[in-house]
Amino acid sequence: MAASSRNSVFYQQFLQLVEDANPTGEIWIVTDNLSSHNSLSTRTWLEDHPRIRHAFIPVGACWLNLQEGWWRIFRKTALAGRSFANPDDIAQATAVATAQLNARARPWIWGRPAPPTRQLRRRYVYIQ
Repeated sequence: MAASSRNSVFYQQFLQLVEDANPTGEIWIVTDNLSSHNSLSTRTWLEDHPRIRHAFIPVGACWLNLQEGWWRIFRKTALAGRSFANPDDIAQATAVATAQLNARARPWIWGRPAPPTRQLRRRYVYIQ
């Protein structure tokens, strides 16, 4: 979802879309401590939607938040080096990048992968 601002109103609209897309069961949202995630209006909205529960990551523990890694990948894929004329262009870029990322999705692995083993360009065979 693209929004013109990161405020409580748009966050609540996002939560409503999540709730509508998941009609049954409990919904847990793992989020950071952005003020719009914990504002009075958001807490009031959440009281009327008891299926949605929040789990806040500890302050200063951004490495626990997989969202940060996803955003880095997403920014490189959808937003890097581009300029947008209007919000519809951003929404289109978001949809295309999300589809591309989902097409090659794999389980998330913590840490940096080991460097590939280097292949030697030439192998010498010495004959006696």
